[in-house]
Amino acid sequence: MAQPSPKSKWLTKDVFNWSLFDFANSTFATIIVAFVYAIYFKKVIANNEPVADFYWSSAINISMIMVAVLSPLLGAASDYYSTKKKYLAFFTFLCIISTGLLYFVTEGMIAAGMILFILANTGFQAGLGFYDAFIKEISAPQNYNKVSSFGYAVGYLGSLASLAAVIILQDTPRLTFIACAVMFLAFSLPIFLFVKENKASIGSDKTNFLKTGFKRISDTFHHIKNFKNIRLFLFSYFLYIDGVNTIIFFSANFAQTTLNFSIPDLIIFFIIVQVTALLGSFLFGWIADKNGTKNTLVFIIISWAVLTLTVYFANDKTTFLIIGAFAGTFLGSSQALSRSFFGKLIPFEKKTEFYGFYSLFEKTSTILGPLTFGLISWLTGNQRFAVLSIILFFVAGIILLRNVKENPIPITQDGV
Repeated sequence: MAQPSPKSKWLTKDVFNWSLFDFANSTFATIIVAFVYAIYFKKVIANNEPVADFYWSSAINISMIMVAVLSPLLGAASDYYSTKKKYLAFFTFLCIISTGLLYFVTEGMIAAGMILFILANTGFQAGLGFYDAFIKEISAPQNYNKVSSFGYAVGYLGSLASLAAVIILQDTPRLTFIACAVMFLAFSLPIFLFVKENKASIGSDKTNFLKTGFKRISDTFHHIKNFKNIRLFLFSYFLYIDGVNTIIFFSANFAQTTLNFSIPDLIIFFIIVQVTALLGSFLFGWIADKNGTKNTLVFIIISWAVLTLTVYFANDKTTFLIIGAFAGTFLGSSQALSRSFFGKLIPFEKKTEFYGFYSLFEKTSTILGPLTFGLISWLTGNQRFAVLSIILFFVAGIILLRNVKENPIPITQDGV
């Protein structure tokens, strides 16, 4: 498989059509995971019972564990058979159909609400690894920062469109689930219709894809000692993105519980975060091209640690909104540059497999940070002390990241 020409322009039709999928899946991340369904599940489906948070966190963790198991396996097989688009389509439509069915979930239907969310979130999260892997086919290495940042920027436009739907349909929240499914479907179609997948030659080998997946994963683990640079980055990423994910997971909760934010306040907060995240994706993509991706990532993670500390001292809504604006700037850039930086470290012929491991580290990171936050908040009865715990993840991530080589010696398929 040939990579795109180094001399080709970075914003191509393939890149644009690929980026629209970021627009599509951001509608799910905003409406279902972060905002409307999360609140609807607790207040309506679970009748605002104290156990509702346990049900919700359980549904999230179950879906993440499923994705953690599936992603490396399917990613490895996908590289061998060149079937990224097929798996991406399967998981995308699983998410879309399950999201649409949430319309029929009403008061007291806890089991149905959890099962449909688990299926939808599994489809959403599992598809990301296959989507991310396309970046090495549609772009040359020196353009990864621009392309990845552009994708996240388009995604934040999707989030803003989702918030517009939330405002319009705020009196009928169940209709937002239908709106989410429709937007996800409409904006996901371009990648399936217009972006071609490079095909690998597998000859006459008709080995079962599961067997192939297990074998390639086994080979990767066997040779992992030769992938020191990749391994080091993955552990660093696991730690600092754990801090970012914990902030995403608990920002609305903290705003409502500690600072008494209302729903309109939260809408304003999310709009500010999405707009600054969009701008930050472009800004830091440009800075990374000038000063190096690794140096830019280190700066961003240090900034996350500082912002987290300021949250501890925040006592009013205005201060928290200002913090949210800065946090949004670093939100899109930390995710986009991590994706592009990882793309530079991995061998081309194993891109989907390694992005499967990338997805594995990202998904499992949503367990440790939130668990730490929740435990400290419960034991101390104060969310501010829980906020301080997040800083440790950023500090540990920086320490490891500083030892990652930005331009390692090219790695062959055998890992040497």
